[in-house]
Amino acid sequence: MNLQDLNNIDLKTIGTAPAAVKGIAIAIVVIAILGVGYWFVIKDQLEQLDRVQAQETQLRQTFETRQRRAANLQAYKDQLEEMQRTFGTMLRQLPSRTEIPSLLVDISQTALASGLEIDLFRPQAEQRRGFYAEAPIQLRMHGSYEQMAEFTSGVASLPRIVTLHDVVIRPTQDGTRLTMEATAKTYRYLDETDG
Repeated sequence: MNLQDLNNIDLKTIGTAPAAVKGIAIAIVVIAILGVGYWFVIKDQLEQLDRVQAQETQLRQTFETRQRRAANLQAYKDQLEEMQRTFGTMLRQLPSRTEIPSLLVDISQTALASGLEIDLFRPQAEQRRGFYAEAPIQLRMHGSYEQMAEFTSGVASLPRIVTLHDVVIRPTQDGTRLTMEATAKTYRYLDETDG
């Protein structure tokens, strides 16, 4: 068989063509059928398989995450109950509107009991912060380092929550004592009457 034979092929008489030409024609038809079959049938199915496999991976991860959450559900419930108890305890440590004046007296008495000389004790306007209000008090006191430490410890021991902020300690001008400037803050839970 030579190239001249290939040029003279008549598709009407392919049955009488040499075996090599028949083999090539059959191979071309089979390749064409396989190509068309792949393009129209298998290609779409392979793409769909890839999508489904990706979805399976995502669903498996979602399932594992939810399974871990479900396994820890009781621990989460216990933790939530503990947080609610702790929140209730802390809420009881916040003074009410009527307890603020006595708390101010407690803070000043703690300073005096520590041996500090109070130079400034100025309650500021209450500031609302969501579900609670801050009641800041500007402080300036003179005394020794030990007296200031005793005051700080005493404030921390009060039955109501009081925090010290912006604390600055420096020596007095004569250098014999220290001056402490700070802002003491107490907090109050806002209830329905606060509107």
